[in-house]
Amino acid sequence: MSQPPGDRTDLPIADELAAEVLIPSGLAMDWAGIESRLNGSEIGIAELRHLLTAGREALKKRFLANHPTGELVTDFAQLVDLVILAAWKRSASALDEVALIAVGGFGRGELHPYSDIDLLILLPELPRETRKKAGDQVAAFLTMLWDIGLEVGHSTRTVSECREQSKGDITIATTLMESRVLRGPATLYDEMRAATGPGNIWPSKVFFEAKLKEQQARHLRYNDTAYNLEPNVKGGPGGLRDIQMVVWVTYRHFNSGRLGELVAHGFLTSEQLHLLREGREFLWRIRFALHTLTGRREDRLLFDYQTKIAEIFGYQDASYMLAVEQLMQRYYRTVMELSRLNEMLLQLYQEAILLNPDVRVEHINERFGSKNGFLQTIDDEVFERNPSALLELFLLLQQYPELKGVSARTIGLIKRSLQLIDDEFRQNPRHHQLFLQILRAPEGVTHGLRRMNLYGVLASYIPAFGRIVGRMQYDLFHAYTIDAHTLFVVSNLRRFALSRFDHEFPQCSEIMQALPVPEVAYIAGLFHDIAKGRGGDHSLLGAVDAESFCLEHGMSRYESRLVAWLVRQHLVLSLTAQKQDINDPEVIRRFAETVGDQVHLDYLFVLTVADVRATNPSLWNTWKSQLFTELYLLARQALRRGLENPIDREELQEEHKINARKLLSGSGIESTTIDTVWSELGSEYFLRCKAEEIAWHTRLLSNTNRPDEQVIVDIRDEPGAAGTGIFVYTPQGTYTFATATGIFDELGLTIADARVLSLANGYSISTYVVLEQTGERIQEDRRREKIRHRLIQAISSTSNLATNVTRRTPRQVRIFSTPTLVTFSTNTVEKHTVMELIASDRPGLLSDTGKILQEHQISIHTAKIATVGERTEDIFHITDNAGQPLDKESCEQLKKALTDGLQSL
Repeated sequence: MSQPPGDRTDLPIADELAAEVLIPSGLAMDWAGIESRLNGSEIGIAELRHLLTAGREALKKRFLANHPTGELVTDFAQLVDLVILAAWKRSASALDEVALIAVGGFGRGELHPYSDIDLLILLPELPRETRKKAGDQVAAFLTMLWDIGLEVGHSTRTVSECREQSKGDITIATTLMESRVLRGPATLYDEMRAATGPGNIWPSKVFFEAKLKEQQARHLRYNDTAYNLEPNVKGGPGGLRDIQMVVWVTYRHFNSGRLGELVAHGFLTSEQLHLLREGREFLWRIRFALHTLTGRREDRLLFDYQTKIAEIFGYQDASYMLAVEQLMQRYYRTVMELSRLNEMLLQLYQEAILLNPDVRVEHINERFGSKNGFLQTIDDEVFERNPSALLELFLLLQQYPELKGVSARTIGLIKRSLQLIDDEFRQNPRHHQLFLQILRAPEGVTHGLRRMNLYGVLASYIPAFGRIVGRMQYDLFHAYTIDAHTLFVVSNLRRFALSRFDHEFPQCSEIMQALPVPEVAYIAGLFHDIAKGRGGDHSLLGAVDAESFCLEHGMSRYESRLVAWLVRQHLVLSLTAQKQDINDPEVIRRFAETVGDQVHLDYLFVLTVADVRATNPSLWNTWKSQLFTELYLLARQALRRGLENPIDREELQEEHKINARKLLSGSGIESTTIDTVWSELGSEYFLRCKAEEIAWHTRLLSNTNRPDEQVIVDIRDEPGAAGTGIFVYTPQGTYTFATATGIFDELGLTIADARVLSLANGYSISTYVVLEQTGERIQEDRRREKIRHRLIQAISSTSNLATNVTRRTPRQVRIFSTPTLVTFSTNTVEKHTVMELIASDRPGLLSDTGKILQEHQISIHTAKIATVGERTEDIFHITDNAGQPLDKESCEQLKKALTDGLQSL
């Protein structure tokens, strides 16, 4: 098997089969030999099926030998032509008056190995009985195609029926526009083309408007971004369908589907045509690989296939980037370029088809004017004469919101002028001022930055940003490429800054709108991930870039250092809230010490919320919102008290007790009863639990009417409905944690927080905060009762065995493999061992962890559960059965048990 150097693949090729349809001296198709076989009198279904299989094997061999994919898709279409004609000859040859027509992609003569094959059986106007007989022969023909192994989409229509159905459905009209006769009277085909042409239905203006709406709706189905981590190479923004959209409009308006015609009509330059064809070839190659890998029609570039295709294409892991990340960066940069060309071409069509091309240009200044509502340069030399105009353009779009966008001609000029943005350009104080004006504009900041990115200006102006354009992170945590994520962060910050969005995140809006210099947050957002992929700590490296950028742009030393601090510390609030016990005064003191003052806290809070919300749409939920807000408020309180006067543990416990008594004051519970209940709970309980929780638990434990039972389970909404709280009261020594987490997992609940407190009376209290898969609280009473019943039944069981979780691991998660990593440290204040567990996420992981801890007689005090895409990063505060931190030997034994046990499951 011939492959280019460095290529490795596990795609098997049946060489003997492939050789049947290739000329002996090379890898070209042996068309003469194929036609000779098809013309044989004995050709039947088995032979035709065999020929198709041999053809696919030959194409696979040529694909792996790096033959242009454009040749492969046309060759396969030609092979299918011959097979279909052979089937027609065998089963429907008597239908001389009927035209057999290829439509859609098959009509264009472009077929991937398992593409849709669409046929139109075009009938003349026939008497009913004659049409029925023709229909019987057509049915026999289609059955034969199915037996051969071709899944064909078909329609049987007359010319008038084609016209009527096309008139009401632009998809049918488009399909018939891409058509060619395989067999039958050309006059009948010509009649159909005339009847469905722009002279009768869907004139080019109406056709263009409808197809434009169709593309916009299609883009919305893919979140209006080409940067989805599992993109659709056909339908996604910047994909093959966007190229085809251009071809369709060209065909309707100029009656030609050749992309080269666009140069002749002045719509594209030769260089742009080359980029369009090069982009199409790359996407065709990916799609061909997807079909070949899966053995079916597949257009989604799923995680399952990305690494395999990177290997087929010859990419290799490097220290700076994985092979799959190199492949995907090329993909994203390709579709970004194609998106830019699509926008430019469709705008040119809009100007030529819908708008008046002769309308007068309204001057805005000496460099720019407005034509048909689009901003455009006065002439083609504006950027050469005045490079500043490359930034000024985006400021004008903000200052003149009535402008619809940038004219297609000007978009092309921007692309050709990017080389003007060099070091001298970047060091020009005038350009510094323009860039800061764009960030400080009252409206249009997000749209301006996104346009700058799309047109390549942002990457040229900030070269470090250019290195992250189209760069993915091969995991499930980051849903977007780094540049797309970065611009989403700035977009979130802008929404906080605009009062019309106050209802979305009121607290963030209040803080953001009170910040003294909002652009500090925007620049921190732009730079917070800019150093990813360089090696080393991206926060530290990015902070250096950010401070340098701010100083160069004339910002004060204080503002520059503030931006650098935000970039350096942009993860600290999120990590503290999710991985540490924020009920511990010492945790709050350390965090407040890191922050230093209220101004830094305010900037950090809005940046953190904007960052987390922009990482993954499913990442943000009410629980996380409450967690972050609570840490912000506790840190604010600590700063107001003064870092030299931190709240101590005893003071916090007493505060919780006082507030809990207030909540219980109207409950009818005697003060002596409260004292009795509380005497069994211990000091750690009053430190870990808030006043609302203490009051809730006290009501349950003081209920003298309840039966004398060993297990109490209660479920309620957390304050603010941030999640659902579950309270479990059991004798010590039961398998509570492993059992409860197993049941939650089996029922599809996400565990956000867990605490286990051993009491002096031989019982323990376990509290959990759980969420539905949607990130919301449990709303149905029946579901709550089912959970409560399952918990009581399982915990009360004499077998004392944890629940086996049977839920399957999701497809995306199964693709990734995270080595189990266990580390230990000691919390000297609480006298706990802090264990961090990083492992592949899967149903039952927490339950299995609990079983192993139980086997080693380890007590869990708190657990902070964090799922980061395909892996978990959980923190456990644990002690031995004597309540002491684990010694070194115990840590090593536990580490081995967890690593071996969890890795093997």
